[in-house]
Amino acid sequence: MRELFEPLSAGKLELRNRLVMAPMTRSRASAGGAVTELTAEYYRQRASAGLIITEGTQPSVRGQGYILTPGLHSDEQVEAWRAVTDAVHEEGGTIFAQLMHSGRVGHPVLYPDGGLPLGPSPIASGDRLFTPDGMLDHPVPKEMTLDDIAGAVGEFAAAARNAVAAGFDGVELHGANGYLIQQFLADGSNVRTDAYGGTVENRVRFAVEAVRAAADAIGPERVGLRVSPGGTSSGVSESDTPELYSALVGRLAPLGLAYLHVMEELNRDMTRRIRAEWPGTLILNPHPTPESFPARPEEGAEALREGVADAIAFGELWLANPDLPARIEAGGPYNTADRSTFYGGDHRGYTDYPALS
Repeated sequence: MRELFEPLSAGKLELRNRLVMAPMTRSRASAGGAVTELTAEYYRQRASAGLIITEGTQPSVRGQGYILTPGLHSDEQVEAWRAVTDAVHEEGGTIFAQLMHSGRVGHPVLYPDGGLPLGPSPIASGDRLFTPDGMLDHPVPKEMTLDDIAGAVGEFAAAARNAVAAGFDGVELHGANGYLIQQFLADGSNVRTDAYGGTVENRVRFAVEAVRAAADAIGPERVGLRVSPGGTSSGVSESDTPELYSALVGRLAPLGLAYLHVMEELNRDMTRRIRAEWPGTLILNPHPTPESFPARPEEGAEALREGVADAIAFGELWLANPDLPARIEAGGPYNTADRSTFYGGDHRGYTDYPALS
């Protein structure tokens, strides 16, 4: 599996290997959205990745979708992230912040003003928010006005600048998993009749504007985008996935982005189609087979050999194996993730997974 250990140029980045740590929400930030010393240790332990992409980080107050998730919209949050980026860089690592506006995947209890979450259309997700006081149904979101849309685009740009100020090497916009950008892309959650809804060209507009704003703010070589073609998380649905992502890729291709990050939801044919249309670096979060969950290093190496991707992102493998490259080189063994500690808690299931002796 030597393919996984070859260096890679992504934008202006020189990555030591092709093993990417996928973004994973861990819900261990402070109530004010600041990461902690424990977070710095968590990412430091995994700095042997070619690239770390952080957990989803809200670019604004209204962008938050879960409890105890970090932000990049206040001075306190920026300062707290510096300990993380310093820790990773001291180990020779590279780290991007994932900017995640959750859109309709939110709840008034998360916001100081008690207002509604925002969405492209007044259609509820059908999902629920976990809180210490129990599960709460996501409400019908406030349909975003044109001013709201412009404001959200500006928030991505401002958060990108804050990320660079915090020492990040770049940012990834979260356009997958049913959050705001995919809510605009998907015709099941976007039934607008203005310039941001209806046709495929209109539905990709918000994604393109958000990416371009971040690229203008910090340079396109520091910006990536994550997508999940055909994904149905949080109630989104796409009736025209191939045409939709062809249009999106076509609009983004000239921008010179660092990478496109594909979370594989459908079969490999969709990934091959995107690979053929995307001229830049492509990171693949491969879909595991029923016989292999989570996805295994062998599946990533196969995708590299096929040429369908330039780098491979793993999630659960990195969560449980902070020294993943060393374990792959040794042929294992691999720690098993404790799913009961995925979200919230202390160091247990977070920074206490052992490395190889």
